[in-house]
Amino acid sequence: MSEVAMTRREWLLTDRPQSRLQARLGRAYVAWRRFTANRLAVLGLLIILGLVFLAIFAPLLAPHSPYVGDLANARLQAPGAVHWLGTDDQGRDILSRLIYGSRLTLQVVLLVAIIAAPLGLLVGTVAGYAGGWVDAVLMRITDIFLAFPKLVLALAFVAALGPGIGNAIIAIAITSWPPYARIARAETLTVRNSDYILAVQLMGASPWRIVLRHIMPLCISSLIVRVTLDMAGIILTAAGLGFLGLGAQPPLPEWGAMIASGRRFILDQWWVAAMPGFAILIVSLGFNLLGDGLRDALDPRGSGQ
Repeated sequence: MSEVAMTRREWLLTDRPQSRLQARLGRAYVAWRRFTANRLAVLGLLIILGLVFLAIFAPLLAPHSPYVGDLANARLQAPGAVHWLGTDDQGRDILSRLIYGSRLTLQVVLLVAIIAAPLGLLVGTVAGYAGGWVDAVLMRITDIFLAFPKLVLALAFVAALGPGIGNAIIAIAITSWPPYARIARAETLTVRNSDYILAVQLMGASPWRIVLRHIMPLCISSLIVRVTLDMAGIILTAAGLGFLGLGAQPPLPEWGAMIASGRRFILDQWWVAAMPGFAILIVSLGFNLLGDGLRDALDPRGSGQ
């Protein structure tokens, strides 16, 4: 076992890779070792994996229905043997609603990342490579979005589109892309006049091909780190919209809406609002720890900053 492991390790860490695949696997292996050396980052990864596990197996893990309660016998029960985290004002099991709510949280995070990150990447790389009036126009539009607080701008878009989880996702995505555009533009400016890009230009590649095939891949690692660090902010923004009644609508078990419904009982039945708030805290902490670990693993020059 040890000889095979040593052989594989030497193959991955060689400074003279024989193929592109070997070089990519070697870089990934080095990044993974650097990531796993950070215990807090591993803790963050475990938290996120736990969130994914809950979302996938929610029907099997939830002990009760997240939508049907028992008003007559189980309303506002304290945490106990039957309802581990207590019940809400409708007699619904809070633990089951948190488990099913993980699906909504994961849905919001993934869809916002899928929409906002590519949009910001495209705007930033085009602006950085084209320069001139194209850069000026795209960056001024970006500055306009950055001038407004994210939650206020999301509230404005949701108010225009109407309440609902789908419109909330669109609103959060619209307000989340400007930082990614800034990062992509900065990365593009550093490589736009490099020998690598000039050689591709001399080979006759079109500007769009240069942007899509040669510049965008160089920006992805920085973008992944920023997206991961922004996940906590996305969760808090979605929870804020849900708290204000503009996100997921009842009876969906969205964590922000659960806090809103439990704020009336915060003094006597504290668990109704505290449990979803604690869930938001843990998941946000997990994404922050994961983002810090990815930043150090993918960009070791910034590990000491």
